[in-house]
Amino acid sequence: MGLNSILKVFTPSNTVFYELFESIAGNVSKMGGLFKQVIAEHDVDKRNSLVQSIIDFEHENDELTHKVFTELGRNFITPFDREDIHSLATALDDIADYIYSAAKKISFYRVNPNEIGMQKMVELIDQGAQQVEIAVKELRNMKKIRNITEALVKINSIENQADDVFDMAIENLFNTEPDAKEVIKKRDIYQVMEIVTDKCEDAGNVIESIIIKYA
Repeated sequence: MGLNSILKVFTPSNTVFYELFESIAGNVSKMGGLFKQVIAEHDVDKRNSLVQSIIDFEHENDELTHKVFTELGRNFITPFDREDIHSLATALDDIADYIYSAAKKISFYRVNPNEIGMQKMVELIDQGAQQVEIAVKELRNMKKIRNITEALVKINSIENQADDVFDMAIENLFNTEPDAKEVIKKRDIYQVMEIVTDKCEDAGNVIESIIIKYA
């Protein structure tokens, strides 16, 4: 094996992980925006079409996440710790999975989601997904650490707000919804929506670990 071939084996394709993460985070942000449209849409058929678009993005992210893990197996040298790459890929995939799950439950349960609690929750989900995308995109060169830290602070704040909105929404649900079946369905949806913001915070924590080590 020639010297160039040997060097190629041990030299990472430095952009591949950034490109994959940026694509995944971009899709997560798009899913947050679509989910916001789902909550606002009154027409059931249009709502289901939006849910299908979320499902398509989730499937695409599954493939991209698999590519991240494949690249980990192919590259001896990575731009940051292998454990952090694995953790970030998993955290981003979790955000997509739970947005997908919440949207699918709305369609499956045939719930009208256009109520104030879900509107507030999905607004926070959309904001959280956008901030995750901002933080991920800044990882490529880490020259604007302030942009990353500001995004991480916002993600943490969003998660705290989501906890409060969740508590108020569940209280209101039990106080105003006369149909026990609807209470069960909506509570399930609210719980998954709240988990989305938790997963955004998890991704933020991984990103914080990365910048502490490498910034």
